[in-house]
This record gives sequence, structure tokens and C-alpha cells, in this order.
Amino acid sequence: MKRFFQIILALFFLVLGHSTAEAQHEEGIYVPDPDPLVREKLERWQDLKFGLLMHWGPYCQWGVVESWSICPEDYGWCERKKGSNPEDYFKYRVEYENLKNTFNPVGFDPQRWARAAREAGMRYVVFTTKHHDGFCMFDTRETGYKVTDPGCPFHAHEKANIALEIFNAFRKEGLWSGAYFSKPDWHSEFYWWPYFPPLDRNVNYDPDLYPDRWEQFVGFTHRQVMELMTDYGQMDILWLDGGWVARQPEEELGRRYMQNALDPGSGFIKNRIVSQDIRMDELVEKARKLQPGLIVVDRAVPGKNQNYLTPENRVPDKMLPYPWESCIIAGGGWSWTSGAQYMAARELVHLLVDIVSKGGNLLLNIAPGPEGQWHPEAYDLLEEMGDWMEVNGEAIYGTRPIAPFTEEKFRLTGKADGTLYLICLADENEERIPGRLGLNSFSPADGSVIRLLGAEHRLKWKRTGEGFMVEIPEQLQNMPPCRYAWVLKVSPPG
Repeated sequence: MKRFFQIILALFFLVLGHSTAEAQHEEGIYVPDPDPLVREKLERWQDLKFGLLMHWGPYCQWGVVESWSICPEDYGWCERKKGSNPEDYFKYRVEYENLKNTFNPVGFDPQRWARAAREAGMRYVVFTTKHHDGFCMFDTRETGYKVTDPGCPFHAHEKANIALEIFNAFRKEGLWSGAYFSKPDWHSEFYWWPYFPPLDRNVNYDPDLYPDRWEQFVGFTHRQVMELMTDYGQMDILWLDGGWVARQPEEELGRRYMQNALDPGSGFIKNRIVSQDIRMDELVEKARKLQPGLIVVDRAVPGKNQNYLTPENRVPDKMLPYPWESCIIAGGGWSWTSGAQYMAARELVHLLVDIVSKGGNLLLNIAPGPEGQWHPEAYDLLEEMGDWMEVNGEAIYGTRPIAPFTEEKFRLTGKADGTLYLICLADENEERIPGRLGLNSFSPADGSVIRLLGAEHRLKWKRTGEGFMVEIPEQLQNMPPCRYAWVLKVSPPG
């Protein structure tokens, strides 16, 4: 009878064309958090604009995607290519997990990373304390599958508690701290129970049939998060990944059941929808007792515990009316790969400007390698970014989007005092500023003062229909204060 009810609901929702939870995440369902401390902190987070994301774990020794190669799904990113037995899943998984026994990043220097991030203009860091494979980059008391375990050669190093060292180093440079934490844990016997083989990314048993085992996993998860909230200093962001670990309403379970029945595709269900209630409201309440105002990002799970949305490796094509952050790969993949090709500095400048003009933040991923070091190209990229931010940072930090936010090569931002910034994106190989810059859709108020950031002189301007035009002196045209994008600052009269 229950299954019949689910099928009827599924047909109803299919007719209406309701999207999946993942698609809803992309479309931007947002529920404001009622906690005033969280709202205030989110406002300050929206002022930061630019952050660093780091995926790091023993998997970097193979140069493979983080965690996913041990997930029995047939997507391209799950393909097994390393190890001596990639064709045998169970042997491969043992070999993958044994990477713990050779993980020894003796070149680990978080102070250098933190300094490079600050000088590039980054204002916060999000670090992978635990990814889906369950390996902990912090000194948890809940499992031996961690960097500080005696079985890991790095455990004897003075900086063995990697997460703690990273958070301390970045705080010292003035950056906010964010702990990435995976809700699924494929190493935990309470998530992937050895009694059953794993089927996909989900828990490999029915939590409704084995509630005691599921409760052990919920307790395990809560205790690990509380460790991070207790022992690792001020935590500003709890960035939870693995949105499939969530309580699913009956109608969603029924809809997906019917969808698979009506459109089986290849016959292989790559990932099921399973209700996996880890009691997020309770977890968040406990975390905020230890870290008041904590920003929580329960990724891809619409509701009040997703304090900002996180489109992945993409930028929305319009302004969005809620807090959001694009997490973007700087080079290679999310995890370290040999010979990674990094984006050019011009691309990064334009990316940040475009995101900020639409009201978002940029979280740029740089992955450390097996020796505990970044690629040299990562430092080069951040250095060039820092040069641009040193001149133009005021057009980025503390700004909000200004309609129409874009016109041809321009992106617009503004501040509460009425100051506007018109950011002109240079074409590739365009090193000289045009003699005239202006917009057709906007004109400053009479008496406004316009300057080019990085230069002292007031610029002459005049109205042109609904828009305006600025004259750029020849000296500035030939010797611009920066590369890649130039900023006109429009100060209101008075």
C-alpha cells in the first residue's frame, strides 16, 4: 500500500515536471536562516568575495580524482586507472585505502600557502577535513583512518594534524576558516556495512530496516563535527558535501522510483535516492552552541541549513538574489594531478569580476600534491591576481551587484554609500586602454567624480543620450595601472 501511494505521488510530480533535489540546487531554491547571528555573518561573508578551496588526501599520490574511484558507479570520473588491480574492485579498494601507509607530505608548508592566498586577495579558506572516502586530515578520535594514525608515516611530523596547521596558518594571515566535511563516509562500517557490497554512493543498507546501525553512523558523524567545532579554533564555515545524505520526503522517493521504472536507460541505476536522515537541525544547533553564528552550507539540500548556494564549476548567467559562491578549479582537477594546466591570470580576473557583479563569491580550488606542495604555476597565478587586486580591490570587496550588472565589456558593482565601479574587461592581448569608455544604459548624477582606479586624475565625462562617455588621457591609455581589466570609479556628488 505504501509503495502504491509512492507511485501515485510520483506520477503526479512527473506530470508537474518537478525537478530533482540536485536540479533544484542548481535552480536556486533558497531558504533564509532565521538566526540573526547567521544573517549578520552572511552579510560579512558576502563582503569577502574571494576564497581558497583545497582538496587534499592520500589519493594525491596517484593523481586521481578524490574518493570517487572507489564508488561503484560507471561515470567517467569514477573510472579506476591506477593501482595494480584496477579491474578488480575489491582489490583496488584495498590498495586505494592503503595509500594511507605511504602518505608522507614532508614539504607541507601551510604558512606559504596562507601568505600566497592573502597576497592574492583571498579572504577565506575551505579545507577538506574529510572527503567521501573517509580519510581524515585531522586528529579525530573516531577512526584510525586518519593522517595522525601510527600507520601513516606523516603521523610523527610536527605538523601531522594537517587541518589544525592549515586553519592556524590562514587565521594568522587574517583569513576566515571553513571546514569541508563529507557527510557520506565510505570507509565507515556504519555507512558501507561490510555485510553488503556497496551499490553506489549511498549507504549500502536500508536505514529503516537497520535503525540501530544507522544511529551509530549518525552519532559518529555528529561526534566528528563536534571535534572540528571544539578543537580547531574559531570556525566560520561548516561546508558539508554529499547532498544525497539527507532526509527524503515520501513524494521524492516515490517520484524517483517511478522515474527509474519509466526510464531505466542502460538498466544500471547509477545512484538511488535513499532517505538518510542525519538530523541536520540537531547537528547545526549543537555546532552553533560551540561556534555562534556559524555559516552552514548543507550543499544541494534545499532548506534553512544551506546558508549559501554553491554552483560547481559554473557561473550563473544572471544576478542571483541570495548568497552564493561558485567553486571553480584553478587547474587540473579538484585533486592534484601531474602537469596540471592552470587558467591564465586574465581568465581568473574576468571570472572573479563576473561572479562579483552577479552578487556571488569565488571559491578557487588549488590542490596540494603528494609532497605537500602546490604546483609553481599556482603561485604564479595568485601573484598576478594579487597585482590586480592591489589596484582594484575596492571594486570587489564589500560591493553588491548593480543593475543592469553588465553591458558589453563592462561589469558593474556598487557600495552602500552610492559609489559605483564600472569594470572594463580587456580583450585578449589588449594592453592599451581605449581613448573613450562609457555605457549606453547608465549615466552618473550631475556632479559625480570619475577616476580610474590606480590613477590620481579626475576624468572628463559627458552624457550621451541615456548613457555617458569618459575621456581617457593618452598617458593613461599607454601606461594603464594594471592589466586584464580597468575600473572606473564613479563617486556621487558631495
